[in-house]
Amino acid sequence: MILDLVRFRLNVITIQYLMKSATPRLSAPLASNMYSRVGRIIRGAALASCLMYAPAGWTEDAPAGARLANELSEAFEHVAETITPSVVTISTESKPKKGKAPKGKDPLKDFFGEDFFDKMAPTPQRGLGTGVIVDEQGHILTNNHVIGESDEVSVRINGDRTVKAKVVGTDPRTDLAVIKIKVKEALPKPAKLGDSEKLKIGEWVIAAGASFGLDNTITAGIVSAKGRALSGGAQYEDFIQTDAAINPGNSGGPLVNLRGEVVGINTAIVSKSGGYMGIGFAIPINMAKQVLDSLISNGKVTRGWLGVGIQNLTEDLAQSFNYSETEGALVGHVDPKGPAKKIGLQQGDIIVELGKSRIKNVNQLRNMVAAIKPGTSTDLTFIRNGKSETRSVTIGELPSQVVEAETKEEGSVEDLGMTVEEFDESSPRKPRTDRTKGLIITQIDPQGLAGDADLQVGDIIVSINGKDVSSIDDFRAATEKGDPKKGFRFVVESQGMERFAILRDSSGGEEE
Repeated sequence: MILDLVRFRLNVITIQYLMKSATPRLSAPLASNMYSRVGRIIRGAALASCLMYAPAGWTEDAPAGARLANELSEAFEHVAETITPSVVTISTESKPKKGKAPKGKDPLKDFFGEDFFDKMAPTPQRGLGTGVIVDEQGHILTNNHVIGESDEVSVRINGDRTVKAKVVGTDPRTDLAVIKIKVKEALPKPAKLGDSEKLKIGEWVIAAGASFGLDNTITAGIVSAKGRALSGGAQYEDFIQTDAAINPGNSGGPLVNLRGEVVGINTAIVSKSGGYMGIGFAIPINMAKQVLDSLISNGKVTRGWLGVGIQNLTEDLAQSFNYSETEGALVGHVDPKGPAKKIGLQQGDIIVELGKSRIKNVNQLRNMVAAIKPGTSTDLTFIRNGKSETRSVTIGELPSQVVEAETKEEGSVEDLGMTVEEFDESSPRKPRTDRTKGLIITQIDPQGLAGDADLQVGDIIVSINGKDVSSIDDFRAATEKGDPKKGFRFVVESQGMERFAILRDSSGGEEE
């Protein structure tokens, strides 16, 4: 081992000598930059060698690399000691609904006994997850999917004490929940909440929780990415991606930086096996703080609302609007009672800025609007017909909405990989819409153009290439005039919201 280290040191000295001999031939800035870069590589190699060869107990007399490795180890130890007391294991139980025995004389009851149906009742559903104590009042932050619709929630503190918990509030849209415990003894010290905006890609983080039910499990990794969105839709997502091992049972646990500050709440993994495969996701603590404060103060989350249905721009959609970029959020629907309607925002406008922030995609805009306090005025910049406009909008409060999907009967006309059918007020199964008549999609060919454009059964066709469509004749006229190679721009109403879709035949005629 010593011989290997000596050889390594001689190689380092040789490289340094050769570099110093070569750098006079280079310009001073370039030579300095080169020497600095190679120097970092050498120091990294030295650290790797010391990690492999350094024996236990090397301290003051140890090489610099070994001391750095020891300092990093001590940092992990300090974080573990800091965060572990505030991490709790959460157990849930959902009581089954008792089935009712059939009325009248039942031969099964006569044969098996009076309590036959009670014995056949389903067993209680139990769950397991993690949470983190965030204040001295006993509030605990965790995932909504950990709590679910449980009848009982219990919390195990320090791996030994178990107490009942009260659900303060849940927020399915961010998958966050807050519960509260009361204990006679002093609570463990609450975790310190950090600032997830300052988190950098490549930064060390530690995930804490009850992996597979094992209390106080600590894993380490780095931040792989930020701003990830997994499901889209009505969810508010801005995930931190990490390669710190997150397994079942870790949900709701803290993601911590090397200063011992909580920067995220572990919530999801990407896995084909159900276990850790190198990709985990955490909700940024800055988003969690807003939900935490709202649930504690009001028992619900208050969010800003613009009153638009938005979608990301594909290259085809952008081209159809003569827009040269794909950054921004395309307005597919404007709520007639929303703030956007009051300032004259229209379907087909492309939102590119909110306040002083450039809008890159739908997820970013949705999260930004949600974080704005209702009643706040801010500038909104959008592109309409190739021209940029800026208007002041007063953000409203997001209303509670529940939308139910319905199954529609099959229709009668097939085109572009779909089947459509007319409806009016007298139709036996009129779709849930304010429209008195129209055209509804009743069948989709997954291999057709409609399937490729993500159209759905139940969508109502509003217009094709800017022409209103409310009958099969309108549909035929609009599609016969168009060219599938150039594409059709549809506007469809989906669950009460309008959006754009491009149906385009891209097969053949083009080289890749």
